[in-house]
Amino acid sequence: MTINSITKQFLEMLSTAPPIPSLSPVEARAAIDAMLELRSEPEAVLKIEEQTISVDNGEINVRIYTPEGTGPFPLFVYYHGGGYVIGNLEFVDHGCRSIANAGNCVVVSAEYRKSPEYKFPIPVEDCYKALEWVDANAAQLNGDASKIIVGGDSAGGNLSAVMTQLTKERQGPSIAAQVLLYPGSDLNLGYQSVQEYGEGYGLDVELINWFVDHYLNHPTERDHKYASSIMAEDFSDLPQALVITAELDPIRDQGKAYADRLKEAGVPVQFICMEGHIHGYFSYPPFAESMKNTAKEIGLFLNNALAASV
Repeated sequence: MTINSITKQFLEMLSTAPPIPSLSPVEARAAIDAMLELRSEPEAVLKIEEQTISVDNGEINVRIYTPEGTGPFPLFVYYHGGGYVIGNLEFVDHGCRSIANAGNCVVVSAEYRKSPEYKFPIPVEDCYKALEWVDANAAQLNGDASKIIVGGDSAGGNLSAVMTQLTKERQGPSIAAQVLLYPGSDLNLGYQSVQEYGEGYGLDVELINWFVDHYLNHPTERDHKYASSIMAEDFSDLPQALVITAELDPIRDQGKAYADRLKEAGVPVQFICMEGHIHGYFSYPPFAESMKNTAKEIGLFLNNALAASV
């Protein structure tokens, strides 16, 4: 185990803040959003637009990042993390900019309605509606509907994995690749990394359970394949994947387990574990350099994956 200086300083800062489980969801969202003041200057992209799209009994926002170039571009549908309770488009703005440039793709960062106001499976269905919208509007987005990627961090990584299952079951949009950043693929916590890093590394077990309790209607839903993507019965014929975990993350091992399930089913997988990093590093401001390096890895993966899919 290695803890780099940035990780150590960030964890020391977190230790002085009120623990999220002591806050209401509204207070927790405000506390996380306050971190945005620590961000550096964002990476420039050619164009950023926002649109509102219809979902069942409501609306969600999407933010569209278009890189330099002529297109049509691959279309990367990005779902943010935050345990289904916190997080938003702004918190992943810098990461989406970097992915658009490094991957030479249009990134559509999709909001979904959060819990506990909107419990499972509403966020799942919102994400699927966003995927369908991107597929239907590919031409207007200067995108290529045959090169759709789903991806996200933490809860968003799990939602991305669920999208690959849903679109296979529903014969929905074709997905060329999936990019899962420290995905919360199993809402059950029976993993060694939970024992090692479940306290003092930014994502305590108490916090994980706080998220899950707000998200689910009943504890038995932890085993539902749309809540825990690793519970799916069939992993065959899913899109090729890049799975990135963080060494000091209590849910590290479930990300590795998900990658292994894909490999066992014959799905091409690239797996990376970021040494000395904690859960959430792709979005937290102090890890800007690591975020950019991860975006470069995503770009390399997409170049190879999409070339192979032609």
